[in-house]
Formats: sequence, C-alpha cells, structure tokens
Amino acid sequence: MVKDEPDEMRYDKVLQYGIYVFPVLLLIVGLFSETPSAIIAGMRNIITSPSVLLHDYLHIGGVGATLVNAGLCGIICCVLLALLRVELNGPFVAAVYTVIGFAFFGKNIFNVWPIFIGVALFAKVQRVPTRNYALVALFGTTLAPLVSAITFGSHLSGGVAAVTGALLGVLAGFVLPPLASHMLRFHDGYNIYNIGFTGGIVGSFLTAWLRSFDFTVAPTSLLEDRYDFFLKVLLLVFFVFLMFAGYVLDRCGNRVIAEKMRLIHASSGRLISDFMRIGDVPSSVFNMGFMGLIASFFVIALGGRFNGPVIGGILTVVGFAAFGKHVKNCVPILLGVYLASMLKMWDGGSTPVIIAGLFGTTLAPIAGQFGVFAGIVAGFCHLSIVMNVGVLHGGVNLYNNGFAGGFVASFLVPIINSLKKEDRS
Repeated sequence: MVKDEPDEMRYDKVLQYGIYVFPVLLLIVGLFSETPSAIIAGMRNIITSPSVLLHDYLHIGGVGATLVNAGLCGIICCVLLALLRVELNGPFVAAVYTVIGFAFFGKNIFNVWPIFIGVALFAKVQRVPTRNYALVALFGTTLAPLVSAITFGSHLSGGVAAVTGALLGVLAGFVLPPLASHMLRFHDGYNIYNIGFTGGIVGSFLTAWLRSFDFTVAPTSLLEDRYDFFLKVLLLVFFVFLMFAGYVLDRCGNRVIAEKMRLIHASSGRLISDFMRIGDVPSSVFNMGFMGLIASFFVIALGGRFNGPVIGGILTVVGFAAFGKHVKNCVPILLGVYLASMLKMWDGGSTPVIIAGLFGTTLAPIAGQFGVFAGIVAGFCHLSIVMNVGVLHGGVNLYNNGFAGGFVASFLVPIINSLKKEDRS
C-alpha cells in the first residue's frame, strides 16, 4: 500500500496544476463566446490599442477577444514560471491573477514581452538566475502600456514606433528590479503594490521625458458595460468554486480551514505576508474565493458595472488574498473610499471610485496593523490622491493605485506611529 504524500508535496502539485485552471477557463469561454472572425478582429484591435488607463478591452475588442487575451496572458505567465522552475507561493499567485485582471484593460500578448526581456537582461548583467526576478517581471508589466502607447499611439512611423516602444519597454523592465527593492523602504511595506509605486516613479520619469520631445501621453477613458451580467455570473460562480475547492483540498475539512483562516486573519498583511505559508494552500484558496465575493458585492452594492477595469480590480483582490489581503484588513479601506465618495465630488457608483476602492486595498496592511479606524482614514485619503496622480505618468503605469498608495502609506504611517508612541508615554 502506497503511503499518502506529505501535505506540502501534495499542495505543491495542486499549485503547479491548479494555477492554470482560471486562465484556461477564460480562454475556453472566450473561444466559445464569439465567432472566430470576431475574436481575431477583436485581438487585432486589442493589440494595436495604445492601452493606457483606462482602455477597456471589452469596449475595444469585445468579450470573446478580451477573455482570450486574459486567458493567454495568464497561461504565458504560468508557462514562464514553469520554465524558470520557480517555486510557486502566495506572491506568484497574486502576480498571475494581477496580470490576468489587467489583461482586461491594458496588458496584452504583445506589450508584456519587452518588460520581461528588460528584467531578464538585468538578471543577465547581475549574473543571477532570471527566476530571482520573476516576480518583478510579472508585476512589472504594469508598464506594458508604455510599449503600446509609443508603438500605436505616437506620431512616429510604423517601424520607428515599434522599435522605440520596444526599447522603452526593455529599459523600463531593466530598471525596475533595483528600484523596487529601494522603493519598499519609502512606504515600509504598508503598500502591498510595491511594484505599482515603483512603476509610477519609472512611468512618471519616462513620460516627462517623452513629453519634452512632444509626445502626447495622457490618460483616457473607454469603458464598456454591455457584458455586465455575463461576466458577473462567470466570476461569482468561479469564486464559489474556489471556496469549495479550498474546503475539499484538505482532508480534515472545515475544522482545519477555520484554524488556518484565523492565522490569516491575524496577519496584518504587511509585506511580505505569504498566506500560503502563514496558513496553507487550502485556506488561501478559500480566502481567494471569499475575497472575490466581498469585492464583487462591493461593486454591486455601489451600483457599479462589471467592465474591464472593475474586473481587473476584483481579480487583483482575489490574487492578493494569497498575499496580504483578507476581510478584516480590506473592508475598512473599502468603507473609507465609500465615505470619501459621499463627501467629495465623485459619484460612489462610478468606475473610478469603485476601482479606487478595489485597488485601494493595497493599503490593507494599515488597517491590519493599526486597526479599523486607521484603515478607514487611509481609504478616505486614498481616493483624493489616486484621482490626481495619474497625470504624472500619463496612464502608462497601470497600477495607479499602487502609486497613490505609496504616497498615502508614507504620509500616514509615520504620523500613526508617532501618535501611538505618545499614547504609550
């Protein structure tokens, strides 16, 4: 009789194969959503789009092509991780789901490659294995629109535009690894989207440089809500499936899941909080499904629609539910953003406010470390900052909330720590 495999080995296999489930599902659903000719035409429109914030691929390419693009981007990430022999954990799950989410509005099978190449070149120069920077490469695709904006949205001719766009993408990928570790000190790990903050710095620098040569780089807004019901059902069913999968993955059932979830909820979420190590794979998968439902119900409660950016926000929350986010540290941020929308000039049901809430959970560690009130204040401040920093990078940094979150965290955390010291004295 063959002995059961140790849990760690069994869970490693689950991750190796299970991470493909969602992108493959999106690919299959996309292929059956529209005719082949419509999908091909839609993919062409997506690939040749400038792709800066907020270019909703559902509007540009239709639902079939968008799902195919998202599925292929996810599969590309999984295959690269397999080829590099990366040991999968919470951060890599978060990275793959983030790429998939942003493949609904900014990342595509064309514009991610120069970023990958730039990171690989940096690893080559440093004479270290590329897998050491695999996480930076995946998250670094936040700057993928830089490639598309120059290639397809500039006044340069075709060949020159393509080469210039590719070279700028490679340059962006090359400088991200050294900057990312340095920028972590700026917010001290209280902004989960550290590459988003780093990408904002790099994007702002390169955009300012481009503008000085008379390149127009500016955010736009193209949104599509025709597929709201279809995508809502697809995602909600998948999130319920994740919760069920997390429950059945562990042979001991609900008792163990509850114990592991308590460990996850006890974590502040501050970088680096790998829930697959703090808890385990089943509890992290369960948390991913649960947070997907929380994020979805936040959108529904505010009267929002499931368009490309909103789906990107939901899937990013789901991915980071394996790497820092849980209900206790995210809900205060969502409440803070909602309260801010009630008192300020923005409509709470609008896409910009909703994605500010979803992506604003990058500040979840503040609530996790300092409590509910601090989290609400962080969310309240975040909405104002995120609405005003996009102009700096012109929309080429997709993780605009990570950029804003870095400023909010670096501003609030020293003040909170100072006040706490006074309370103890």
